[in-house]
Amino acid sequence: MTEQLTIPGEPRLSGRIREAAGRDALGHAVILSGHGDLAAAARFTAAAMECEGGDRPCGACAPCRKVLRGIHPDVAAVEDPDHKNIAVDVLRGVVADAYILPNEGRRKIYLFPDCDLLDPKAQNVLLKVLEDGPPHAAFLFCARNSAVLLPTIRSRAAEWKLSPPDGGAAADGGARQLCQLLCRRQAEGIIAFCTDLENGKTGREELKSLLSDARDLLAAGLAASYGSGDDPLSRQLAGQLGRRGIAAAAEVLDRFIRQCNFNIGVGHLTGALAVELVTFCTDKK
Repeated sequence: MTEQLTIPGEPRLSGRIREAAGRDALGHAVILSGHGDLAAAARFTAAAMECEGGDRPCGACAPCRKVLRGIHPDVAAVEDPDHKNIAVDVLRGVVADAYILPNEGRRKIYLFPDCDLLDPKAQNVLLKVLEDGPPHAAFLFCARNSAVLLPTIRSRAAEWKLSPPDGGAAADGGARQLCQLLCRRQAEGIIAFCTDLENGKTGREELKSLLSDARDLLAAGLAASYGSGDDPLSRQLAGQLGRRGIAAAAEVLDRFIRQCNFNIGVGHLTGALAVELVTFCTDKK
């Protein structure tokens, strides 16, 4: 029996992507984030989109083999070796090419191996094709931290996060606790949570990691609202916050993630964060 194809070290994520592919629910735009093998995850997802087998990706059909070997004519990595960042003209070429029908595959897929190379002006070029592009075009964005992508891009994409590295479980647990408090709109719990962060001498980078993980969980909740993903917390976020609530909470977290890049005391950050999240919790649904 042939061993089932998986993303290295990511059996659970592999199963989730395979399940979504089986329902044709991978969508037209996917963000792959985290600290695992993003390139392998992108190839796996592209293969799932192009696969002609019964268990997508099967890894055995001709489209799968071509994608995994990097020779499929309809799967292209978007790179710009002549410039520090990917130039606007390169992305305009991608947008124009997206409207041309595939050569032989089910989809035309554009891989962005490093979204740190996409500045905001360049990302804006992609918005129209992400919002109202042809149904055969798909875009896969690889980013260690999806915050490098504009909120307008993240809102148009499903996000699949690779497992946190060793030592990341604590931050992930805190992120899940925060999202559960947001789901229940528990203002008192939010205040206690932020107070514990300050009293626990949380560092600025640790706070940034926790907030990034929470924002990623909100993105998974948004994906769940479109029928993608099977994590109970994602379904809870989708059901209790809804798309507008998720977007509002994510916007708050995004703002504080950016503030963590500056020399601001954690006590000040957590205090201000508590105020903003309590306001979110007490707003009418």
